[in-house]
Amino acid sequence: MGPFVFRAAFAVFICSSLTGIAAADPATGSLLSARQPLFSMQGGAKTAVTSASLFVGEAEGGLFAALPGRLDTPLQRGGRTAARLRDLIASAEAGRAGYDAVQHGARIKPPKAPTHMTLQEIYAWIDATPGQPHAIGRYQFIPATLRHSAKRLGLSPKTRFSPATQDRLADLLLGDAGLMKVKTGEITLDAFMLNLARIWAGLPVASGRSYYDGVAGNKATMSYATYSRQVRAILGG
Repeated sequence: MGPFVFRAAFAVFICSSLTGIAAADPATGSLLSARQPLFSMQGGAKTAVTSASLFVGEAEGGLFAALPGRLDTPLQRGGRTAARLRDLIASAEAGRAGYDAVQHGARIKPPKAPTHMTLQEIYAWIDATPGQPHAIGRYQFIPATLRHSAKRLGLSPKTRFSPATQDRLADLLLGDAGLMKVKTGEITLDAFMLNLARIWAGLPVASGRSYYDGVAGNKATMSYATYSRQVRAILGG
């Protein structure tokens, strides 16, 4: 068993034990190291970015099905509130790399900027480069989450992984976290913030740590005071 396989298997065991919900994907590294920078792919050139690749997702059913704020119907138009939340999440996930961010641990990068690729081209890159992490885009989608979310939205494989597409996919996850329910008072703001932190590991829980702190190197990239202040400003809580 090579060192990568061992670390991935260990992450599966630890995460399953701690949460009972989420587990790392040994093939793709679904729980990604917060110590690894991202790259922005621009015109075939890559630029190092100091932010971390922290998106935590699951295959069909998994984490998202367990979220108490899960909506049967995804957000169709997130509006200004969703846009501001996406900006906050992106600051923890991709930093300045933005929509063309590619996780640094991917030794073989995509052949072109992610925003210039179709979903099928991204899937082909993933399938052709096993054994490395593949988190991609402004919200650092991992393969299982990308495929599952695209399927839920009915996106064709020919759909371009454009900023608009990435925003739609992120809005789907904001719906899963309970954005509409917190706006109508069905869940509390604190519950919504926790749900977001259970999806994106760069966001902290009340202790100030990531929900997945220490798992595969994950850690929060902002303080809880900052996170809480920004979310409350966005939602008026």
